[in-house]
Amino acid sequence: MSQRRTVSLLLGALLLVAAAGTSAGASTGSPAAPARTPRPLGRIVPAPASVAPGGAPYTITSTTPIRVAAGAEGRRIAGYLADLLRPSTGYALPVREDGPGGIRLRLSGDARLGEEGYRLESGRGAVTLTAHRAAGLFHGVQTLRQLLPASVEKRTRQPGPWQVAGGTIEDSPRYAYRGAMLDVSRHFFTPAQVERYIDQLALYKVNKLHLHLSDDQGWRIAIDSWPRLAAYGGQTQVGGGRGGFYTKADYAEIVRYAAGRYLEVVPEIDTPGHTNAALASYADLNCDGVAPPLYTGTDVGFSSLCVPKPVTYAFLDDVVRELAAMTPGRYIHLGGDEAHSTAHADYVAFMDRAQAIVGKYGKTVLGWHQLAGARPVAGAVAQYWGTDGNEAEVVAAAKAGTKLVMSPANRAYLDMKYDAHTELGLDWAGFVEVDKSYGWDPDTFVAGLPAGAVLGVEAPLWSETLATSADIEYMAFPRLPGIAELGWSPARTHDWPSYRARLGAQGPRLAALGVNFYRSPVVRWE
Repeated sequence: MSQRRTVSLLLGALLLVAAAGTSAGASTGSPAAPARTPRPLGRIVPAPASVAPGGAPYTITSTTPIRVAAGAEGRRIAGYLADLLRPSTGYALPVREDGPGGIRLRLSGDARLGEEGYRLESGRGAVTLTAHRAAGLFHGVQTLRQLLPASVEKRTRQPGPWQVAGGTIEDSPRYAYRGAMLDVSRHFFTPAQVERYIDQLALYKVNKLHLHLSDDQGWRIAIDSWPRLAAYGGQTQVGGGRGGFYTKADYAEIVRYAAGRYLEVVPEIDTPGHTNAALASYADLNCDGVAPPLYTGTDVGFSSLCVPKPVTYAFLDDVVRELAAMTPGRYIHLGGDEAHSTAHADYVAFMDRAQAIVGKYGKTVLGWHQLAGARPVAGAVAQYWGTDGNEAEVVAAAKAGTKLVMSPANRAYLDMKYDAHTELGLDWAGFVEVDKSYGWDPDTFVAGLPAGAVLGVEAPLWSETLATSADIEYMAFPRLPGIAELGWSPARTHDWPSYRARLGAQGPRLAALGVNFYRSPVVRWE
């Protein structure tokens, strides 16, 4: 065949494709685009509990409404969905009362869906999301957006078609607690940066935001009764930067924004160690009455509140009282890790009194798993961050009724380097590639746990080396979606080859959202 003949045929084929795309665009009111096959139902992260594909897909067009009969919360979620879809589709997507056709959001009396579960049904005439509670409806919206092309995440008009594959998803979480921790003490992150992270967490159905609000390098929350904690103790960070803190109004806005994405804020005041910022702010908190200088390094274990002094508990009572009043969620995290400068007997005595103070203000105690070596109160939750899974005191506490949130550092710590070439992060728990981060079972990581001991999972992100949102994103993504899947999806769905394919399909979506993610070589990115 001659070169001229080949070029002629190619041009003809391209013209036919262009004509077909123009016709499709004219019928939907969107820019021209080649035909696409809808994303397979269930090819999302976290994996749904049950997927039954079948039937015709639903196509969102310029005439599609979002219909809701679910009260004020349902209307708010419908507005959130409309705000997600309007920029990229270019469609009006009016929010209307419930009726036939369109995208339908419904709250039902079907308690089988649980507090966070949902059902998504897609066919030619409609996509219907049904949930027992508003949180489930919101999680269903995250599934719906992942079933649409990744370009739906862009803030400018994109070519369609916007199709949702036909069939039914029924979904509910494995664990009630699915968290992510952000360390704002080693480096301070503004409310806007925290809210950006909240939006990224919501996409993967995370429901807890643990904020590490105090440490040796900085105190980050305003406490009216002890104003120097933030004004003085919050002025620096690792490396000597200017630091910062959240006013009560700032914190209230973070809590409100998180609640709008169905995340509960878990505030942490680390005690009795990791307290240099507090000790530097108030000399009386030190056993010798001498305030140490502010600290901008990264060592741990050198600071301790003065356990015998009454002022220590007046201080803690005031802090917990004010923090509890600002926090609608159920937990106050007391820290309790790496208290190397506190004698064991003092540690136990301190934790007895600290836990009582948290209970006094109506909150549930959360603490790092060293709490298990003291006397956890009834209902307390211990957060496991070990690497071996053989801590006898953790098993003993679990057998006595203490629930666990699993965050093994060599699997779930998002600040661990991916490999020896990773510029950010630490490596004391080893290198943690994406497959290693995903390849563990929260129920069995600690040997000998009784059935039902695990409340959930959390992915902590410590910030010794992280100073920007881009840094946060590079270390969190793509490992955080895997931890989210371990927390949400049934154990029978946890399969690396399947997950790797679904994670690879998240690449264009993360790119469309502007997330600075690590393109791990163990994943085949689309």
